[in-house]
Amino acid sequence: MGKKRKPRGPKTSPRGTQNRGRRRRRPSDQGVRPAPASDNEPLENGEAESMQEGCGMLEMHPNGYGFLRSPANNYDRVRSDPFVPGTMIEKYRLREGVMIRGMVQRARKQQGPRLREILDVDGLAPDAYADVKSFDELTAINPEKWLRLETGPEPISTRVMDLVTPLGRGQRALIVAPPRTGKTMLMQQIARGVSTNYPEIHLIVLLIDERPEEVTDMRRNVNGEVIASSLDQDVESHVRISQLVIERCRRLAEMGKDVFLLMDSITRLARAFNKW
Repeated sequence: MGKKRKPRGPKTSPRGTQNRGRRRRRPSDQGVRPAPASDNEPLENGEAESMQEGCGMLEMHPNGYGFLRSPANNYDRVRSDPFVPGTMIEKYRLREGVMIRGMVQRARKQQGPRLREILDVDGLAPDAYADVKSFDELTAINPEKWLRLETGPEPISTRVMDLVTPLGRGQRALIVAPPRTGKTMLMQQIARGVSTNYPEIHLIVLLIDERPEEVTDMRRNVNGEVIASSLDQDVESHVRISQLVIERCRRLAEMGKDVFLLMDSITRLARAFNKW
């Protein structure tokens, strides 16, 4: 007797079933990071607890965003510098060189610190700073106010300068002398005269391609802000720090403040720009 065969249904292919299952499978979300929240969105409880107050000078990037450089780090680039989004820069018309104080969200996972709220810009409210005229819109005039550098019987150098080469507010001057003739000492005496007689003037000393020990000596003997890019740093650092200091002086002038800038040396700065 022959064997009875069971009726067969429609053919199915397990392999085909697996292929169809693969086609319907959703793409994996591994490695996809959520988009960052907008600057105007309310913070969650965990995010609010991670906020801290920070302050720094704004350095702009060609792509429109920026970072806050700390004076404690000589305005060098550090990974812990807070990120400033481009939308915030456009909203308040921020310019490179302004000093910003605000609330900074601490670094988390793969994201660094981020500025979430601006408290003031060079002492002004963010909305008020948007109305400040730019430096190019200001009017340049001849020096009218005399800067008196003499502070007493000593040193005699500043007394001679007051008599022979008087300086005025807004004037440019150049010290030309052979090496080892006391240019650094004269600059310290000038800085001391300005800080003593005019404490309201913002004094900045910029040192380019100088020895580190000279930078230390200047910081110990000058009652002002000393910013330096010493000889152990590269040409890019010399150019970057000089441009940042100039922008800082412009921002202070826009605010109606007087700035006295001492730079040593312009020869090394020109050499750095030639190599840049």
